[in-house]
Amino acid sequence: MKKDLLKLLDLSGEEILEILDTADQLKAMKKAGIQHPFLAGKTLAMIFEKNSTRTRVSFETGIYQLGGNAIYLSDKDSQIGRNEPVEDTARVLSRFCDGIMIRTFAQEEVETLAQYASIPVINGLTDFCHPCQVLADLMTIREHKHKLEGLKLCYVGDGNNMANSLIVGCLKCGMKIAIACPADYQPDPEIMAFAQQYPGQFQCTPDILAAAQDADVLYTDVWASMGQEEEFHQRKVIFARYQINDAVMAAAHPDAMVQHCLPAHRGEEITAEVFEAHADEIFDEAENRLHAQKAVMYLLMKDVPSL
Repeated sequence: MKKDLLKLLDLSGEEILEILDTADQLKAMKKAGIQHPFLAGKTLAMIFEKNSTRTRVSFETGIYQLGGNAIYLSDKDSQIGRNEPVEDTARVLSRFCDGIMIRTFAQEEVETLAQYASIPVINGLTDFCHPCQVLADLMTIREHKHKLEGLKLCYVGDGNNMANSLIVGCLKCGMKIAIACPADYQPDPEIMAFAQQYPGQFQCTPDILAAAQDADVLYTDVWASMGQEEEFHQRKVIFARYQINDAVMAAAHPDAMVQHCLPAHRGEEITAEVFEAHADEIFDEAENRLHAQKAVMYLLMKDVPSL
């Protein structure tokens, strides 16, 4: 049966850990200079309806390192941008390729693509969730802290797709998570309902220092995501207090690490001083997008029959 990565809600904790373990192995092979063309002859179609740096480069580099090939499809140079139904796109690409990665706005589009595709579909980002980023985040946290279970992550900022996926990923891996956000910018109601299944492990509060108390990991994202640029000035006022700075760091554990999905706006959601002090952790996180996504592609695409 075809498998997809549409959202972390669809995965068990064991399946998430399988991806992380595979990513660790692939990273070790890459660092040792061991070739690993496990997807030789496979082709990944990459659909981009949102701009990207890390997602495009990591997927394209990753499939190449696995021995395969990537095809970049934007809405400017394909029929996707001329209102070809997503159902038809799914069926056409399934005749040519071995997997599809899509980075878009609506989660519904990703779900429909997977429904009609006969090859694996990977969610590269939607407004609802960002599963690939959080897999890289969890991989990085485990590298630095040598475990996940029992750790506490504090996320500061907008209850956006990153907050949604962090809540699911952390809770399914045995972590505690606290979200510090304004009352009107909480995570998606579906995610909030999911979190209620984990009493004592989840907190959502407008109080930043309370959320950061004893945190092992501090995490933030930009105040206005892609598609919200017209709201930036309003959000800049609302989120002015929601910044990882020295006071927030002092509330966390003395050895707390910092994560940021990038791009970072220094002086807004994080101070330049905190960012630079934790830059190695943040860019380890960015690098791990490559290894985590290679693991996803390998696990999903390795058994796709050759055309």
